[in-house]
Amino acid sequence: MLDAKDIGLQNREKRQGLSIEWGRIGLYAAFLIFALVVILPIYWMVRSSFATSADLHTSPLNYFPPFTFSNFTTLVQQVPFFRYVLNSLTFSITTTILTLVASFLAAYAFARIQFPGSGLILWILLLTMALPDIGTIVPLYRILAGLHLLDTIGGLTLVLGSALTPFTVWVLVSFIKQVPYEIEEAAIMDGATLPQIFIRILLPVTRPGLVTMGLINFINAWNNLLFPLSFAATEASKTLSVSITEVYNGYSPYGKPWELIMTIGVTMVAPVVILILFSQKSIVRGLTGGAVK
Repeated sequence: MLDAKDIGLQNREKRQGLSIEWGRIGLYAAFLIFALVVILPIYWMVRSSFATSADLHTSPLNYFPPFTFSNFTTLVQQVPFFRYVLNSLTFSITTTILTLVASFLAAYAFARIQFPGSGLILWILLLTMALPDIGTIVPLYRILAGLHLLDTIGGLTLVLGSALTPFTVWVLVSFIKQVPYEIEEAAIMDGATLPQIFIRILLPVTRPGLVTMGLINFINAWNNLLFPLSFAATEASKTLSVSITEVYNGYSPYGKPWELIMTIGVTMVAPVVILILFSQKSIVRGLTGGAVK
């Protein structure tokens, strides 16, 4: 026979089990809602890129219209698509390399050279990220015009690279500080030069941060629209993102050519998604590694 105490314990365990089950169901439901919120816009973009303008504007909406590849053909006919892709790749790669090199050298200076106000300067550098890009267009335009770098990939690289450098410096400083300075002193006593210290000691430690920031900066450059739209005037320097403003639909009664805009969106998003899927572990390791001593 069970006494009242044993019965009370059993009832308590049952209530705890039910609360755990309901909590798990609630967690799964919240995850499902979040997944739908994230996936539905992506599906709609992909669906629109393979639909005609008429199928895109049917009422009621047709969520599964017939697939067509005519939008990609029209896009290639309306804009110099392959030239823009090449410009985007060149712009993204050069911006990434320039940002990493400049940020690594600056981060080493902040991490190793102690001078009055170094911490304040680092914070001021980081606070420059708070400036809205649109508010810097006029002064940047005048600077590029003075340097004769308007309508060039080099000018775009210089502008965006300067905007991406502060956060990259801030991340790399944490990685460099993980390396005890005594190791560098011992290497110097053994005759190592500064480039050898960079390559053999610092680069292996900072590699996760460099890879992570390289991926993030590449994606930022690949997706950037404001700077190419403001400083590029010809096909020689326009990027793929600018083509969103150049597509048209002739005399269509549906307004903007959303099917072509969605086609550009899919073309730009697909490489980024593939890149993130293959490097997500490196991104997480890089963002969290600098905070661990």
